[in-house]
Amino acid sequence: MTKIIKAVNTYQATISLGLREGYTETIHSINEVKSCCQDYCNSVGLCITVTPTTFIYKDGNEDGCFVGFINYPRFPSTPEEILNTASKIANDLMIKFNQDKVSIICSDKTYMIENEKYI
Repeated sequence: MTKIIKAVNTYQATISLGLREGYTETIHSINEVKSCCQDYCNSVGLCITVTPTTFIYKDGNEDGCFVGFINYPRFPSTPEEILNTASKIANDLMIKFNQDKVSIICSDKTYMIENEKYI
């Protein structure tokens, strides 16, 4: 029989990241994203998910991934803490993979960050 030990308010943040570098032909692998996320998790003691996806848009498509965060009952966080962590990682991934923009989809809002070199 399963027993609920601890519950917290639900809050999620998901980074939406394309794997094509800008408008070039350079395509990164999901394993590169996993490696970056693993390094970060190892350094701060965090658990996140990396899920492959395909973005389909007018006249094209692009492989990408979602990097997910939840309010995990064993180590509860505030929505602000989750968003701040997701924002830091999103910014690092945006720069590492030379993206123009990256979205962070949360339970309550969706945020878009833009690479300064394109603003």
